[in-house]
Amino acid sequence: MDRRTFLRRAGLAGATGALGLLAAACGASPAPSRAPRRVSKASATARDSVHEVEGLRVADWLLEENADSRRTTTWIIPRSVRGVQSPPIEGYLDKVSGVQGEELTLYVNTVAPTFRAYVYRIGYYGGYGGRRVAISPELKGIQQAAPHFVRGINMVECDWVASWHTTIGSDWPPGSYLIRLEGAPNQQQYVPFVVRDDASHSTYLVQSSVTTWQAYNPYGGYSLYGGTPIGSLNNFESRSRVVSFNRPYSHDNTALDARGSGDYLGNELPFIYLAERHGLDLSYWTDVDLDSQPHLLTNHRSLISLGHDEYWSMTMRNTVQAAIEKGTNVAFLGANACYRQIRFEGAKDADRRRVICYKDSNEDPITKSNPALATGGSWATDPLPRPESELIGVMYQSYGGNAPFVVADASSWVFAGTGLSNGEHLSALTKNSKATDLVGSEFDGFEPTLARAPGPLQILGHSPTGSESGQAFSDMSYYAVPHKGGVFATGTASWVRYLWDGKGTVPAKLGFGTAPKVVSPLTRITLNVLAAFGAGPAGATRPSEENWRQFYSPTAATIPAKDVP
Repeated sequence: MDRRTFLRRAGLAGATGALGLLAAACGASPAPSRAPRRVSKASATARDSVHEVEGLRVADWLLEENADSRRTTTWIIPRSVRGVQSPPIEGYLDKVSGVQGEELTLYVNTVAPTFRAYVYRIGYYGGYGGRRVAISPELKGIQQAAPHFVRGINMVECDWVASWHTTIGSDWPPGSYLIRLEGAPNQQQYVPFVVRDDASHSTYLVQSSVTTWQAYNPYGGYSLYGGTPIGSLNNFESRSRVVSFNRPYSHDNTALDARGSGDYLGNELPFIYLAERHGLDLSYWTDVDLDSQPHLLTNHRSLISLGHDEYWSMTMRNTVQAAIEKGTNVAFLGANACYRQIRFEGAKDADRRRVICYKDSNEDPITKSNPALATGGSWATDPLPRPESELIGVMYQSYGGNAPFVVADASSWVFAGTGLSNGEHLSALTKNSKATDLVGSEFDGFEPTLARAPGPLQILGHSPTGSESGQAFSDMSYYAVPHKGGVFATGTASWVRYLWDGKGTVPAKLGFGTAPKVVSPLTRITLNVLAAFGAGPAGATRPSEENWRQFYSPTAATIPAKDVP
């Protein structure tokens, strides 16, 4: 049964929401008024190096980091060694993120007698995209044991011998990192991680969606979407109910030749490249850190959710909703965010190394004892519905979208400087292109019959698109809680991948095409949002103007959306 049919049969039309369930999980005091370290609203360096949108908050240390002369493109795995390597070199770390001074343990499987690990910080770096911060000694190759398989929950988990221990150095700045493994000729693979700064009060906090990466990871033949007993990873019944971070991201993931980087290259890197080019006052963490350290969120003015941020725990959801009430702004730059509820458990003495998501509350053993934490079909369905529209403003509709973006409210500050007008179409495709257009593949839309966001909902883009379910709409939206936080959502999963502005050599080396007619307005819209969200609670400076009734009847029925299992 698709989600919308379920909602109608469950009598949820016109629901008033579940804000009463919101726990004050975010107990930290508001961010101090002092400026972040070495930050200026428009430093001389920034003015010389970028075309600024007025009001962007810039960090001098990040501008200096990206100007480092040691910048390089050697972090990019050459096309000649992409594709499936047999046998591959593959690895994983003992943590998804760490702080300076913390030890990292790398586990690698390879038939090569020796290999090296090259550690890169990823950013703009004058168009080179990275700087190497460390290189391992020559390490002994190990053919590791086969992963364990836990039948019933169909979990694949490795228990490998450690290949390298290293410490996150004081010269490893906070940021997004890739380790490039290099073994025998034509054996290269990525291992991603994040360096945090838990003392940071940066303006913008960028979140990597590693739980979603792991949900889709088919390493060992199983993911949260399917399994192999009947010979297909699309066999939903044989899916994993629990997935583990103790395994590599599959080398068989051919999307953009991800090469072990999870969902990083397509759904996160283009934004990071853009933001670091502008020297924005950034810090980084993962969604696992949002769950483990929720009190740190309100140290920042804005949380940035990137291209595909689907899997959220109760703590994650409650923390972000509470932070908005305290004045934190949130930008959802993708679609399908906060769609699946998860919870974490440890593996041995490690913390939060397993992600639990049954996708059927009847299977989840916790449903009867604690239904609020049960991992049912989605946040919007069983067993205790809390549609994600209460948080985001819009919610997941379907996949298979492939259409231009259509401007709906060009008078909004979001479109300032773009020159766009109402009804204008933005298409990223050439006439004969088969690639996904700006709206798609997954997309979000407004649901007038379900519980709505706590502030006036303003629809900024309203784009008709086909989908696996038929005709539908993708909506860009914005709402602001009066005198509190604001929430912006693009409504499309393709937004981040079209933020490549053609600067430098990275897009071409990675195989990304550019679409100049859409990149310029998309980057301007994104920077407009960042400028407004960096100024403080958007509900005080950028109130939203409710206009959804111009596009939807309050009782309008929507098409049944096709769900991704």
